[in-house]
Amino acid sequence: MPKSDPATRRTTADHIATTLVDDIAAGLLGPGQRLDEVGLAERFGASRTPVREALNRLVAQSILTTSGGRGVRVADYSRLQLAQIFEAMQEMEAVCARLAAQRLTLLSRAEIGSAQRACEDAARAGDRIAFLKANEAFHQAIYRATQNPYVAELAASFRHRTGPFRAKRYRTQDDLLHSIETHAALVRTIFGSSDAESDAALRRRMADDFIATLGAA
Repeated sequence: MPKSDPATRRTTADHIATTLVDDIAAGLLGPGQRLDEVGLAERFGASRTPVREALNRLVAQSILTTSGGRGVRVADYSRLQLAQIFEAMQEMEAVCARLAAQRLTLLSRAEIGSAQRACEDAARAGDRIAFLKANEAFHQAIYRATQNPYVAELAASFRHRTGPFRAKRYRTQDDLLHSIETHAALVRTIFGSSDAESDAALRRRMADDFIATLGAA
């Protein structure tokens, strides 16, 4: 049997890891849910080697956890742990908003605006899954607008850890519509306000997000 190409294996592992992160962010995989290597290999049409590589990568990022012989699961956190993660996340998101406002380009403005419109379309259609995916794209666009990959990566890691908990708060169309209102306010501050206003707007939104997420957890 020919050996698999390492580059191909890495590409497959990248695809699996990215898809699992998207599934967690969309609430398709919940806190504490077990992930089966065999089932994932069948789903992605891959061997267990890239599946295991993807899972190990997400464990290293604290998106997934291992516990004894019970396999790999989506990370679950206590209310205290969530509070601590959101405290750190609030600071990083505020940094991202400030840097995005300072370094905004025509391309990043277009990406943020397009992602926001996708959120609005999904919210008005009452499509929760589409909204959650568009919401992730919206925040990733803001992270890219910082033009600092280290800041963007750190901010994304906090979003990934809290994904399944944040997904729980979007249960009704009213929840989605409220979120796009706060998005719109954030976009206005990044596009046309001072750094201090961007920072304050993001901190207010994160505080609301944290309270709503704890209430849904």
